Amino acid sequence: MKRFFAGAAAALLAAALFLPLKARAVSAQKAILVDAVSGRVIYEKDADSRSLIASTTKIMTALIVCEQCNVLDRMRIPKEAVGIEGSSMYLQEGEILTLQELLYGLMLSSGNDAAVALAIYCGGTVEGFAELMNDKARILGMTGSHFENPNGLDSPGHYSTARDLAILAAYAMENPIFYKTVSAKNVTVGQRYLHNHNKLLWQVEGADGVKTGYTKAAGRILVSSATRNGRRLICVTLNDPNDWQDHAALLEKGFSCFEMRQVVKKDDVIATLDVAGSDSQQVQILAAEDFSYALSADEHPQLMLSGPGFVYAPVIEGTDAGFAYVLIEGNAVAKIPVIYGQTVEQKKEEKKNLWQILFGGEKHERTASENTVRPGDRLPTES
Repeated sequence: MKRFFAGAAAALLAAALFLPLKARAVSAQKAILVDAVSGRVIYEKDADSRSLIASTTKIMTALIVCEQCNVLDRMRIPKEAVGIEGSSMYLQEGEILTLQELLYGLMLSSGNDAAVALAIYCGGTVEGFAELMNDKARILGMTGSHFENPNGLDSPGHYSTARDLAILAAYAMENPIFYKTVSAKNVTVGQRYLHNHNKLLWQVEGADGVKTGYTKAAGRILVSSATRNGRRLICVTLNDPNDWQDHAALLEKGFSCFEMRQVVKKDDVIATLDVAGSDSQQVQILAAEDFSYALSADEHPQLMLSGPGFVYAPVIEGTDAGFAYVLIEGNAVAKIPVIYGQTVEQKKEEKKNLWQILFGGEKHERTASENTVRPGDRLPTES
């Protein structure tokens, strides 16, 4: 999964295959459903249009804190983090909390004050933390996103897309501290009892995250995650008045209509290629690793090797031979690395001696030898 998200944006764009579900069946203005393990986009609707994202911004805030800070650290709440507009965990100036407690306030209660406190602790200032957010977005390939604050308060320069939020959420759910935080239903922080706003944790089998969001301008925003039998789906809806129902339906459809199937095993023979310039005529091309993909019952993937259909000698067993495309209904949805199955030496050309080079071959060499005068030979009589 981590290998996949190194190239997440390209893979998600390439894998745009759809559920047999009409776009109008989803109330969201923009939406996407992604298989986080394989990277397959199962459903999408206007997934690349930029939008306000409200408190789903806090997914990025929490991720950066989880990656760059020790969540057992304690901080004294500064006055700059008190009385922030919008949803709050009601921080008091001077009180001391651990970063983990603030993360719970951030992700369960959607505390805008917790977001500012964490941003100041981790980035020095809110503006400095926003730079960290944008740096991380670039690393993850979130090309349609820009962050200006840690809490998601409306701003013209603060936006993302459904696809980018899916990339972010799938990556973040791999972090154990982030996962522990967003999957918690209820926690107690001092005298505060925090209840997770994500209703799907109680309503959908395997639901384990991620974040709700709402402003009047943005509408209802929801990023969800559910895991069954080791397979995780990420769903994102933007400006969706029926987000709970849409997420439940999309997640159920994704799990019931698609399942992970092994397409190829490591060392399976992908193809046999002709080898130019060798006594051996062919070389086997092998899969360099196992590959599985989310498939429906009636889908039968095919493999197509990249390149011209032959190779030049020499080739070395186990070395890189390029990659093979995985095709579904003629569409390339992924590619897997391949290697050479055996070593094939270059054909050895017979070396010519000086006589062969000068006189053009063995025939001339024998003729020259026959015309050589040796001691005792009888010389021809002159006429």
